[in-house]
Amino acid sequence: MVEIRLFEERVQELFMSGQVQGSTHLCQGQEAVSVGAIEAMRADDVLTNTYRGHGEALARGMTPETAFAELMGNATGGSRGIGGSMHFTDGSVGNMGANAIVGAGMPIALGCAMAFQFRREDRVALTFFGDGATNIGTFHETLNMAALWKAPIVFVAVNNLYGEYSPLGTTTATVDLARRADPFGIPAVIVDGQDVDAVFAETSRAIERGRSGGGPTFLEMKTYRYRGHSRSDPAKYRPSGELEAWKARDPIDILGARLADEGLMASDQQTAIREEMVGLIDAASERAAAAPVVTLEEIEAYVYAH
Repeated sequence: MVEIRLFEERVQELFMSGQVQGSTHLCQGQEAVSVGAIEAMRADDVLTNTYRGHGEALARGMTPETAFAELMGNATGGSRGIGGSMHFTDGSVGNMGANAIVGAGMPIALGCAMAFQFRREDRVALTFFGDGATNIGTFHETLNMAALWKAPIVFVAVNNLYGEYSPLGTTTATVDLARRADPFGIPAVIVDGQDVDAVFAETSRAIERGRSGGGPTFLEMKTYRYRGHSRSDPAKYRPSGELEAWKARDPIDILGARLADEGLMASDQQTAIREEMVGLIDAASERAAAAPVVTLEEIEAYVYAH
């Protein structure tokens, strides 16, 4: 979680200095969702996620250097610098990719889950999506088919209270997105998305249910993004004090306090981890910046099949 937090902070710095072209959507504050859910997966399970997906990519195994290079459009990136921030993909670790289109990863994950089912493979698919995705047709179509086929899939709704610049209450008829699963008969659980242990526990149960033939589960992760929607959005639409209230329940602080209380990791050890991650992020971004830029000829090679 510390690595993700520091990675995103560096991404913002790189964007502001012009080293990252295109859009960026940062996930500071949501680290417990990415880490807790993905830690519950097995190596042969797969996932799809959103354009705010740097956290899931890193949690699933993409190295910071590879991720930075992809953001910078350099050839050592995960997609050779061609995908950029909104399309982080790494099939080698089961990350079937982020999508710029809201909710587009959901039917892809369902397709993977149904393939596992048809092949009688003991595997599960997770799909991460934002609160805004619950208002589009693909969401309902995917849940309906998943329920009908009892597909081994876990729906992870990352409810950070805002769809782009719109508060959830102005676009959605219910504040508890878990209720959206009720018409399809899919079990749904509301999870404290600031508590990585709670996220891990509920995701583990959902994955086991899918793996054992019980069908899909819907998990609503109540969380918050510290930054605006994208790029240089100052998020002035947030009410006064809201950000500070959520930061008082920071997911890294919650876990840190628990580890210290249980005698598992003292505060000085936690400080050492942060210092180690600062060095790792510094080195990774420097190496990524020094990598060769992808050429136009290389980009064109991926446009048409020969």
